[in-house]
Parts: sequence; structure tokens; C-alpha cells
Amino acid sequence: MHVDSSKFFLIQLCAFSPLYRPLERSSEDVDIIFTRLKEVKAFEKFHPNLLHQICLCGYYENLEKGITLFRQGDIGTNWYAVLAGSLDVKVSETSSHQDAVTICTLGIGTAFGESILDNTPRHATIVTRESSELLRIEQKDFKALWEKYRQYMAGLLAPPYGTPLIEPHVPLRPANTITKSERAVRYMTATRRSPLPAAPPWARPRGKGEESHRLAATWPSCPTPSFVSGKRAGRQRCPQLTLAPMFPVVDQEHHFQDKYLFYRFLDDEHEDAPLPTEEEKKECDEELQDTMLLLSQMGPDAHMRMVLRKPPGQRTMDDLEIIYEELLHIKALSHLSTTVKRELAAVLIFESHAKGGTVLFNQGEEGTSWYIILKGSVNVVIYGKGVVCTLHEGDDFGKLALVNDAPRAASIVLREDNCHFLRVDKEDFNRILRDVEANTVRLKEHDQDVLVLEKVPAGNRASNQGNSQPQQKYTVMSGTPEKILEHFLETIRLEPALNEATDSVLNDFVMMHCVFMPNTQLCPALVAQYPFVPSQGTEQEKMDYALNNKRRVIRLVLQWAAMYGDILQEDDVAMAFLEEFYVSVSDDARMLAALKEQLPELEKILLLLLFLQHKVLLQQFNTGDERAQKRQPIRGSDEVLFKVYCLDHTYTTIRVPVAASVKEVLSAVADKLGSGEGLIIVKMSSGGEKVVLKPNDVSVFTTLTINGRLFACPREQFDSLVEELCKGGMSSPDLPHPPALSDLSLFTLELIYHTFGRHHFKKTTANLDLFLRRFNEIQFWVVTEICLCSQPSKRVQLLKKFIKIAAHCKEYKNLNSFFAIVMGLSNVAVSRLALTWERMIANTARTVRYCRSQPFNPDAAQANKNHQDVRSYVRQLNVIDNQRTLSQMSHRLEPRRP
Repeated sequence: MHVDSSKFFLIQLCAFSPLYRPLERSSEDVDIIFTRLKEVKAFEKFHPNLLHQICLCGYYENLEKGITLFRQGDIGTNWYAVLAGSLDVKVSETSSHQDAVTICTLGIGTAFGESILDNTPRHATIVTRESSELLRIEQKDFKALWEKYRQYMAGLLAPPYGTPLIEPHVPLRPANTITKSERAVRYMTATRRSPLPAAPPWARPRGKGEESHRLAATWPSCPTPSFVSGKRAGRQRCPQLTLAPMFPVVDQEHHFQDKYLFYRFLDDEHEDAPLPTEEEKKECDEELQDTMLLLSQMGPDAHMRMVLRKPPGQRTMDDLEIIYEELLHIKALSHLSTTVKRELAAVLIFESHAKGGTVLFNQGEEGTSWYIILKGSVNVVIYGKGVVCTLHEGDDFGKLALVNDAPRAASIVLREDNCHFLRVDKEDFNRILRDVEANTVRLKEHDQDVLVLEKVPAGNRASNQGNSQPQQKYTVMSGTPEKILEHFLETIRLEPALNEATDSVLNDFVMMHCVFMPNTQLCPALVAQYPFVPSQGTEQEKMDYALNNKRRVIRLVLQWAAMYGDILQEDDVAMAFLEEFYVSVSDDARMLAALKEQLPELEKILLLLLFLQHKVLLQQFNTGDERAQKRQPIRGSDEVLFKVYCLDHTYTTIRVPVAASVKEVLSAVADKLGSGEGLIIVKMSSGGEKVVLKPNDVSVFTTLTINGRLFACPREQFDSLVEELCKGGMSSPDLPHPPALSDLSLFTLELIYHTFGRHHFKKTTANLDLFLRRFNEIQFWVVTEICLCSQPSKRVQLLKKFIKIAAHCKEYKNLNSFFAIVMGLSNVAVSRLALTWERMIANTARTVRYCRSQPFNPDAAQANKNHQDVRSYVRQLNVIDNQRTLSQMSHRLEPRRP
């Protein structure tokens, strides 16, 4: 696994801008667009020739939320595909937008608008649900594509409008495409026919009682590292075969469970099953490593499906946790609370259908279930209108009939073969809905919900004083920012014994407020809350409440300033608020003695922020100067020196702020080169992957891969860029590595910026980017060192050392480095070195047990090692991050067995 933060964000297809007309596109532009479109879900099944024509005639559109593309009854003029965002499909009985009902939502990868082929009116209104990116093709161009590429498009587009419940004319996948079940058969064959010494331990002959079963297998209890990395991995691989089904239990009584049951391949059920020839054995032996790797990748998904096939009453706590973790990633459930998701995990039923065209339910039938699509797609069909939209993986349907206790508003037809669903039956759905409403508290103002709270178990133990904590607490589900702030202030407990619980609640709010309440909104709200006096009660009660409220606001401000630290120095609104707030508290402290104990801490934080000087110059290349390596976070205003390369791999060094945009980088490069007309900035990895950066991208130097480079070149020379191949032992990776990368507290907030999109906050995530890159650097350092070691005995010693280092990292709570080393050892270039692993299995077990039993002592003297040498080595790790190069080196060390 190679962590690449740039993969988390959709690359906009700027070349499709309406200002950049198709007739003006050069062949290089079309190639760039083609490369980008191949990565978009909507076009992953399109034939290359068809996709190339779309690149010539398509328009890119970026629409804000609430934009209506067309209305029901309009004559269509364009076909669309969703690249990013989502759109609502609305249908009205009277063709009036006022009584239109949303019947489904179109997500990424959805295509719609085929009615332009026969000029029939639109059967629904399409409105953007959020800011969305679309590919648009005009009617004349789309008709031309249909006439020329009908054989490719027939199975990829929704059936024609006005013909409900149509059976698909052309399979969604070409006949020669291997589906998952066919691949599983192929894996089974490779494993079954492999020579016994090479076969995994779980796939060797076993005996049961007095009867010997040919190739009866158990799940791996002692696998070799080159095949199986652990019990759980082995247990996950076998379900992939049993679900086919082609790996039945010998006694025919159980599904796959564990090592106490025997299994055999389906072909061996027949007594006359032919034995493989020598040629087939040789061919399967060559495929065995790839087979086990692919089974490892498919295993978790198969394990999940196996758990879901269990009746709800037979699911263990581990099973429920597996299902819950899967539900966290389903788009249709993202708005539900944790409590609801855990209840759903206990009642969800797995349902699968093999054939496209199957009708799940018909319009007008009674609603009995709610469905979520795990795999595949379905068409939503309305009588008299035909297919109104298509739903894909992650979408849900069928909920409206259950909520309103009304007949189904549409029919659902499978659009492709082998579709998987999660189903919630009506009884369970209604019970969960009742529980949710019973545990929900709503605060309304002017008939609008301004605060919605959900009651959940508190999970607190009895306090030291013997007074038990409340067994229930309320979590915020939604609300206006002001009401959420008011609620959190009310929950702050001022008693010293409850500080720990209060700090936890405050941390949640302080860390996440930037998502829904930025500082420009938070600071005025705190100013309004500080002098707040209730309108009811006696004078003494009003004074007590006002005093406690002031203390709560001060407590929140102190925790807020402590968490954000010097980040607030860049925020003029926050600094002005802190100064004004300090003056107000100082004035009140003269009359209210209870405020005096909090005043010194507030004064200390303010002075630190006012007089702290933070100016750092970072360097992309290592100069050996350790004085620049200070333990402090990188800020957007810091400056960085880094290299921008030209086509011939010469470079120019520029100095810009960390948060500089690509446009600013181009300006600096143009000043150095003397000319910048028509230049673009390209990010290229050591594997040759090229990405053209957009002008508004920021903090570009931190998003580079380990041995990646930035290139400045004319657009027409984009295809001429080639990577510089890695040589022998590699030189220094020339990457910035401040020691601050090991301190998680340096990017607590950057993780939030990254999760919700840093473009929403206009903040840099430089520290997090470098932390992720350091993870990759350690991971590939392990693989590089092992693949560069040509002597088997030294490789064995090297493996032992890496395992010891990983054990120390775990003991010392350095989990980032621990997981990086473990993933490096799991890399296919290392795990395939069977001869090396076989020589050190026993020793490794003893070493690991010893390391786990002995606490790590960071102060222990190091024999024969200079501390400065160790620091310099760690700071300048030699790394090859090109997986192709590493695999070639691995095969040179241990070629495939004859």
C-alpha cells in the first residue's frame, strides 16, 4: 500500500471548460483528457475508441448547488455523465415543479439523458444536489457516436425511455471479461494443480479418521510468509473459494468455519476427476504466487459477505463489528448516527441476484424492505415513462414506501449480472425508526429544528467518590452553529472531579468547530455568550448563572487557544478577539474573585501568541545543516527552497511560501528562466506517473512522492517527459524530513482539513503531507535494503533486524513506523523471497517473543555505533519507490523455481 494524499481528491478536467472549445483541442489535449477520463468511474467500461471520440466532442461543466439542468417535459438537447457531486431526480404527477417528489439521487459514475436519441420529452427534472462536475455531449454529437459505436454503447447506457422492464439486449460486460466468480475458479485450479511442495500448507492432503481425502484442506494454522501472512489472512482467503462455491466441506454439513473442519475442491467430489498433466502443473505453479496475492486482496470482501450470510441471531460480536466497519463506508448511511449503524449491523440481510433483468419489486406493490446496493446497479422504472434513472453502488432505495406506509412508487430492475444488496425488513426498519425518535430531543424555533440531540449510553464508570456518573448522555446530531455552541457551554462541568469528562467534550467541539463554525463566526458568538444574563430567576440566581457562564466561556477559550496554538497567529480575527476577551476578563476579575484563577493562564497564552516569532526556511534537498531542523510545525507562511526540473532534467531552484499556488510557482520559475509563456507544472513520480497541476493547487512540494519531481515544460511537450531511472544503490532521496513529522500534535487540525477538503478551509496540510510521505519512505526503505542485499545469509540477518526494529517501535508506541515496516515486509518483492523466509522462521519467532518480553530502553548504550551516524542514516534513508524496479531486483535475487 502506497499512501498518496493526492489520490483523495478528484482531479478536475479543466480542458473541458466551455471556454476551451472542442475544435481548439490539440492531439496532446485529447491525450491528456483521455488519460484522466480512464480514471473516472463513469467511463471505466467504455471502449478506447469510443472514449477517444468523447474526448473530442465533450464539454466540461462545473455547476453550483441547486442548478436545474432540465425540467420534466422538456425536449432533450444533451447527454450527461456525473464526474463529481450528485444530482436529484424529481418527478411530478402534474408536471409542475411545485409538487415534484425526489425519487432518487444520481452519484459519481452515473450517465443520463439518452432520450435525446428519439427526441422524447424528459421524464424527470434533474437538479444539482451539491456542487457537481459533469461531462456534457450535445445531441448531434451523441447521435453520431450512437450510430458509429452502437455495439459498444448498447450495454453501457440505460435502456431507452418509455419501455419499462426491458431485458438487456447486450451483456453489460464483454463475453471475454473474467468476472470474480470465474477468476475464483481459475485461482482454485492453480492451487489444486500446484505441486505439493509448492502448495500452501492449507491446500495439502489431509486424513480424517480412516479415510484419506485427496487434497482435503484446512485453513492455515502455520502458513509460510510467502503465501499467508497470518491466521486471519488465511481464514479470509478460503471463503472466497467457498462462496463460489467450489471448496465444499468434506462431510457436507457445514459452510466454511475453521481449522477443525476439512475441505476439498469441487472437482475432487467426482471419483473420475482427471489428474493434471505435467504441463498443467508447471503452468499453475507459475501462477500460484499471483493467485495467492489476488486471493488476499479479495479475501476481506468475501469474509464480509460470509458474515452477512449468517442469520442475524447467529452473528458474534466480532461479526457485528466487521459489519459496522463496512457500514461506515457506505454513502447512503453516512448521515446516520453511530447508534443506528450498530443496530443496522445486527439486522442487515445479504441478498444477491445472478441475472440482469431480475425485478426486485414492482410499482404499486406493498413495501416490505429497504435496500442498499453493495455491488452492481439497478434501473428505476415508472410505468408509462420507462427508466427514469440508474442507481449504483452505495445508493439506496425502497425507504419511501416504508416511511409513508405507501405502495412502491417505481419498479426496480437489475441493470447487470451479479448484483449484491443489503436488505432491512420493514419490521426491523420501523423498530429502529421508533427507537431513534424515542431517543431524540428536538429544540424548535419558529417551527424549525435548531438543535437535534440523541440519547446514547454514557459508558462511564463510578467515580472515586462513589457517586456514579449518569448512564445516559446526549450527543449533537445537527443544529445551528450558535445553538451547538450554547449546548456545549451548558455541558461544561466546573467541578474539579469532572474535569476529565469535560475536557473530552470540549476537545470534540474545539477540534471540529472549523467544519461548521469558522473563527469568523465563533469569535463573535463567544463575545455574545460571555456577558449573557438569563431573563428569569432571582437576582442572586442571575448573578450565579452569569458567573458560571463566564467561567465556562473562559474554559472553552483556554482549551481552544491551547489546541490551535500558533495557528491563531495567522488569523487576525482570532487575535483581535483574544486581546478584547482578555481585557473583558481582566475587568471582571477585579469584581469577581472566582475569575482570578483563570486570568494568569489566559494572559500566558496571549503573550505567547503575541511575541512568538515563527519564521522557518525549509529545504527540499538535504544540506546537512541540522540547525534548521527544529521541532515545530510548518506553516503556510514559511518559505521553502526546492527544485523545479526542465525536460533535460536540469533544474532551477526557487524560493516560495509553503502555501504558494501553482500560479505563483510558475511566476517564480519564469523569473529564473527568463520566459514563462505557455508553461505548465507537472508532478511526476519515479514510476513515470504524470499529473498536470491546476493553477489554484497549493502546497505542491509537500504532495510529491518519495522520489518524485516537479517539472516545468510547455504544454505541447508534456508527452516528452520521461522519468530518470533509479540506479544501483540510490543516492540520498533529497526530501525534507524535519523531526517534527513524528509528532502527531503538529497536524491535529490538518487531518480535519484533509478529511473535509482543504479547499474548504483555504489552509495548507504540509505537515500531514510530509508525515504521509515519511510513512512511504520507511516502507520502501525496508524493501529497498532487502532487495539490494545479494547474499542470502545477510538478507536473513536484515529481516531479523527489521523485525526487531518493528518490535521496538511497537513497544515505544511509535505505531506509524511500526506499521510502515510491517507493510514493507509484506511487500510482494519481499514476501516472495521464500528461500530467505524459510531460513529464519524459527529464529524470527524466538526473536519476536524476546522483544515482546523485554521493555524497550531508549537510554541504553549502543555498542559500536555513533549516535550521530545513526541520526544521519535515518535522516537520509536510501529509498527506491518504483515497485516495478523492486520486483525486478527481487526476481534477480531469487528467480522463479523451475
